[in-house]
Amino acid sequence: MNKIINFENINIQYVDYQVLMNINFVLREGEMLYLVGRSGEGKTSLIKAIVGDLKLSGQSASVLGCNLLNISKNQLPAFRKRIGIVSQDLGLLHDRSVFDNLDFVLRATGWKSSNERLLRVNEVLELVGLSSKRDQMPHRLSGGQRQKLAISRALLNKPELVIADEPTGQLDPESSEEIVALLANINQLGTSLIISTHDLMSIDMHPARVVRCSEGKLIDLGGILFDLNNS
Repeated sequence: MNKIINFENINIQYVDYQVLMNINFVLREGEMLYLVGRSGEGKTSLIKAIVGDLKLSGQSASVLGCNLLNISKNQLPAFRKRIGIVSQDLGLLHDRSVFDNLDFVLRATGWKSSNERLLRVNEVLELVGLSSKRDQMPHRLSGGQRQKLAISRALLNKPELVIADEPTGQLDPESSEEIVALLANINQLGTSLIISTHDLMSIDMHPARVVRCSEGKLIDLGGILFDLNNS
């Protein structure tokens, strides 16, 4: 399978602080991967690096065929459109309905036809199980439903890669399992997927490759489960 992410001997840093050093990281087309580690160990920094938000140095850094070591600011919007991000803060528009939240994203990313936008929003809502909530406001949704709306938004432009940053962090165990099951189903439909998480129960129920951020390094654990607090 093709490598949609390929970092070779890469350093990730803020202006004056190096977060991850000399890392090697590969994600193959169609793969699902859990990114784990204690808070502050670099999970969010790796995600920001993958989408071109942090400075990189080193040998090679390719994402979806783009060289992130020399990508220009003008190239970033088209590049990022190919990646669906589910952020921790969800970023929902609380003064707009479920449908209007999604329609807004499509209009902002160049979908001019109202009929095409309608079809795409309905497709995505059906996929995540929110069709009956299309006219609801976000504050009327449960925590799990709001997370599904955030996932819906990430899927709108048919991304090749979806990255979910702590998608179950604020949810009860039942809702957490439902969200990870949904993400696993999206992966099974062909979308490459990275889930940054502390939720070991969900990893156990939906096993996949595990990569850990620890002390400035990435450690590929394969399918191994472990206690984050004692390892």
